[in-house]
Amino acid sequence: MFASSSFSRFDTPPFFSACPAPPSAGERSSNTVVDLLVVGASFAGLACARAAALAGLRVMVLEKKSSAGAKLHTTGIIVKDAVDTVPWLAEVPPALVRRIDGVRLYSPDMRHVDLHAPGYWFWATDAPALLDWMVDSARASGVDVQLGTLFEQALWMNDRWEIPLTHGPCRGTCISARYIVGADGPHSRVAKALGLSRNTRFLYGIEHEYRGARMAPDFLHCFVDRQLAPGYIGWALDGVGVSQIGLARRMDTQAAPALRVDPLLRKIASVVSPGDAPPVAIRAGMIPCGGVLPVVARERALLVGDAAGMVSPVTAGGIHTALQHGERAGEAIARFVRGEVEDPASWFVRSYPRFRLKRALRWAFDHFQSDWMFNRLLGTPQMRRMAELVYFHRKASPLPRG
Repeated sequence: MFASSSFSRFDTPPFFSACPAPPSAGERSSNTVVDLLVVGASFAGLACARAAALAGLRVMVLEKKSSAGAKLHTTGIIVKDAVDTVPWLAEVPPALVRRIDGVRLYSPDMRHVDLHAPGYWFWATDAPALLDWMVDSARASGVDVQLGTLFEQALWMNDRWEIPLTHGPCRGTCISARYIVGADGPHSRVAKALGLSRNTRFLYGIEHEYRGARMAPDFLHCFVDRQLAPGYIGWALDGVGVSQIGLARRMDTQAAPALRVDPLLRKIASVVSPGDAPPVAIRAGMIPCGGVLPVVARERALLVGDAAGMVSPVTAGGIHTALQHGERAGEAIARFVRGEVEDPASWFVRSYPRFRLKRALRWAFDHFQSDWMFNRLLGTPQMRRMAELVYFHRKASPLPRG
């Protein structure tokens, strides 16, 4: 029995054009046969590809960027739960991460509380270098990673996916794959091509990186202010080699709202100072915040990571779920290819997180966010408990008994 809320059959297949015509003189033409094609060298995509390759599958990854770490839309924070449950992270070079032990949460009037949980911490990461390291690690595990290669369409033919490549270094190649996974971000080309659900609810964020910024180094600083960041927060942290300062807001329309870091910097100048030098890097982009999408799979195809909406509607964190479910997807697909289980599209996607509580909190934050109320509740046991649940999950301390 297939889960109708997450699976689509091929009863009404979308229109696809065939593989490219024979190339002109001087161009290369070839067919490449793989067990699994992953679109997107993201956290989810690389975890999926590596796990499948380690299980013995022939795996290829297509990434449209020339570097997996280029033009990222993530702060790169990894929670301790991920480090504890994803064995791959034990191999990460120490130079790419820095431990952060707590959260300093500021109310709109700039009072703050410090939040800790016993034995809990976060990793700040050099996210671009981390993803590039993951590409190298995946390749060392047998994955064929093709950078600078754009996925455009797929044709279901003779019980396989046929994927023509018309741009990039693999132009003229047709990939023949038994399974396809879309891990290509919030605006997934795979979802569009295969008629799967697509993200429609977003936060829009911007982040500056500075060298020499000054702040308390062992905290993730979080700033609540409805005027500056409606529907989300501002943040600052002393990362790996740089300090990261940014904010995000709810998007009420499809057009990206005007968002600048300068007003946040002026407000938090007493506790965070970027120094006199300009930022060394700026990144901005949209973050899905509507939860896991209704239809994330069809026969021999599924979405993972941001493409599936697998991002916390409250914290906008998604690296943990991306790595965990990406890896498990790769293992499940390998078992399917070996004939041990049914198509994971019919059962595996049921394990995706539904974020029921966090979707409820997102709705409440969107409709009832109040600077006045937050100023008065900060520091109360109830507010502390709620904040610890958001940041530390099961490691949060129990609510004191009255």
